[in-house]
Amino acid sequence: MIVFPAIDLKDGRCVRLKQGDMAQATVFGEVPAAQARAFEAAGFKWLHVVDLNGAFSGRSANSPAIRAILGATVNPVQLGGGIRDRAAIDAWLAAGVTRVILGTIAVRNPSLVRDAAKAYPNRVAVGIDAREGKVAVEGWAESSSLSAVELAKRFEDAGVAAIIFTDIARDGMLEGVNVAATADLARAVSIPVIASGGVGSVQDIKDLAGAGANIAGVVIGRALYDGRINPKAALKAANG
Repeated sequence: MIVFPAIDLKDGRCVRLKQGDMAQATVFGEVPAAQARAFEAAGFKWLHVVDLNGAFSGRSANSPAIRAILGATVNPVQLGGGIRDRAAIDAWLAAGVTRVILGTIAVRNPSLVRDAAKAYPNRVAVGIDAREGKVAVEGWAESSSLSAVELAKRFEDAGVAAIIFTDIARDGMLEGVNVAATADLARAVSIPVIASGGVGSVQDIKDLAGAGANIAGVVIGRALYDGRINPKAALKAANG
């Protein structure tokens, strides 16, 4: 199971939110590129980057910081937030992003996601963020009528690389990842699922790794920044 350390960008800085609330942002670093280098030095092999301003505005808003991250690490980067059209998908993949995460447009324009996944095999992921079981969009500001499983099944045969599933209620709260909901989703589709939201201890990683479902990875944010989870311990737990 891959551990994805998270860099969430707001106004060019590394932050963590609570339950997706931009008003509850804690700044953990002024230089995102330095954080990317630190995660690489700690032994992580991937990086999960989210443009929070972009997620709300609908277009990339932290491009300088993202490009600096790409130049600072050899690790592959998966990027989400504000990627809403084919031009943005093309541009970020050309810029060196390994995988784009498409969330809002997976609900609004699923055919675009399918076309992109066909054009870029294994380089397009679907971000599914759920609040009380229902998918939220537009930077989590709006809820849809779709369940996470319903949305995931729409892309079962599309060739997407992964589904990144976030339980919004737990995101940034350090109260434990929603193992049951993540495992249920992973069992419902053949697409690899990456868990996100609420990881607060090494035990959370162990629980995901032992869930017996198609869980391919876990995103960890605040718990790495505040020292609750040691990088070596996280990597060891993920690898069983």
